[in-house]
Amino acid sequence: MLTYRNHTIGFTTLLLLAFATGCGDSDKATGTRGLTAPNVLSSAPADGACPNTIVTATFSEAMNASTIDGSDFTVVGPGGAPVAGAVTYDDSSNTAIFIPEDNLGVSTSYTATITTRAADLFGYHLASDFTWTFTTAPVNCRSASPPISVTPPDNSTGICQFSVVAAIFPQAMNPATLNPATFTVTGPGGVPVAGTVAHDTTNKIFTFTPAADLALNTVYTVTITSGAQDAFGNALASNFVWTFTTAASACAAGSPPTVISVSPPSGASGVCPNTVVTATFSEAMNRATVNTTTFKLAAPGPTPVAGAVIMDGTAKVAEFTPSANLAVNTLYTATITTGAQDQGGSGLVSNFVWSFTTAAQSCQAGVPLGSAATFDAVGGSTVTNTGPTTIAGGDLGLSPGSAITGFPPGTMIPPAKIHKTDTTAAQAQLDVTVAYNYLAGLQGGAVLPGDLSGLTFAPGLYKNSSTVKLSAGNVTLDGQGNANAVFIFQIASTLTTLGSTHVVLAGNAQAKNVYWQVGSSATLGTNSFFKGTIVALQSITLDTGANLQGRALARNGAVTFDSNTVVIP
Repeated sequence: MLTYRNHTIGFTTLLLLAFATGCGDSDKATGTRGLTAPNVLSSAPADGACPNTIVTATFSEAMNASTIDGSDFTVVGPGGAPVAGAVTYDDSSNTAIFIPEDNLGVSTSYTATITTRAADLFGYHLASDFTWTFTTAPVNCRSASPPISVTPPDNSTGICQFSVVAAIFPQAMNPATLNPATFTVTGPGGVPVAGTVAHDTTNKIFTFTPAADLALNTVYTVTITSGAQDAFGNALASNFVWTFTTAASACAAGSPPTVISVSPPSGASGVCPNTVVTATFSEAMNRATVNTTTFKLAAPGPTPVAGAVIMDGTAKVAEFTPSANLAVNTLYTATITTGAQDQGGSGLVSNFVWSFTTAAQSCQAGVPLGSAATFDAVGGSTVTNTGPTTIAGGDLGLSPGSAITGFPPGTMIPPAKIHKTDTTAAQAQLDVTVAYNYLAGLQGGAVLPGDLSGLTFAPGLYKNSSTVKLSAGNVTLDGQGNANAVFIFQIASTLTTLGSTHVVLAGNAQAKNVYWQVGSSATLGTNSFFKGTIVALQSITLDTGANLQGRALARNGAVTFDSNTVVIP
């Protein structure tokens, strides 16, 4: 229930859907801010497409996958009749994919549309709806769709001699039909390269690993023949071919790969039982070597947890998704073995092992903060401080900005550390982007008033399409007896609290479960007390004496302190 001054308004309880990586980290798609809105570079299919075709649109830059779904990417037939289907987004190729539930009609005209809700990683939307039409073939030609991305890319040069060749299909393929006879690599004169073919658990990613290093300064041709079939027995309509050229001199063997971050973090407790376990590697890995044999999860006892392992488009992030929710109040141990190898064939030097404990009861979905969860503040441009600010419980990070100033007189309480434009800060900023996109992409929710003064909020999702302020007194967040209750506030523009105002937690509500997504900048007033994690697109400012039990995570702008106390929840 929401109490608005002297009136009470009922809200439907919102069940927050789990993020693809549950309560933990996830893959870290990146992009660069452009001077213009994103656009669609190419679309498919063309006229004459097989009725069992998929529909795709490739963007000019990385997009926020949460803004591309079945309501924003649609296909309609004659008379505007909608085509039922599923929408996915491939972040390795910046491609949105519409997969019809059934074959399209023959000799039929269709119109595909992607709306302006589609946005890039910085929140910039398409300038206008993108629409195209195509007409299917007059016969039911039944062919599988070719790969949507390949590695090494077509016509690429300077490829290392130990590279692994990979193809990603938009649909599940029949693994028995992709083998050294149908997935081939040949050198000059058509001489075949010996190697093995493997696939991931989705049967969409197939890799060819040469038995020995490739020759230097040599053009290689990769062919996936029409013998390759999808899960329904549809073959490729024709051979799919691409080429690449190896480097003129041998690439130096790099250091063995390492695991640079995991989620849930090692030693974490109160982890949601529906969590997905992730590991981020220091470099791209050979997908075929990261599987349920080399990435395992176990509770006390001899039986491992059943699940599936997939790699993201960068081949750096592995996700272990349990087949069922984990048991409550249980210690789990995750292990990545030395069998996990990079694309040069180097494995981990030793097994990487970490543990975490699940919550005592089922909990609502959390927000994927990743490594940013260990920071009190992360800035994008600068972090500045005036006066005796205290940072406690978490680190202070800046990436990719220019300077951190004012420490001292600001104090970092050990073991808190400052990370200025290093790899730790860079990873944290990537994870801030993931968290921001997740929060901004949540659908539904109740109306969030423009002034929070005197209001009480129950757990759930609330959103405001403009500015929000706390002009006087308190706003209360009532967990209603549930210590795992989650509060998420979506604010399209600025968040401002005036002097001496308070965010009050009641009913076992905890600051670690409170999130404020701010589409512009946030300012906490003089001597105010604020609770929860602020994830802002631009800057975050704490005026003199403001107290924050939470995190100040700014994607692009500055974080500014002035005689504040900041304690990680």
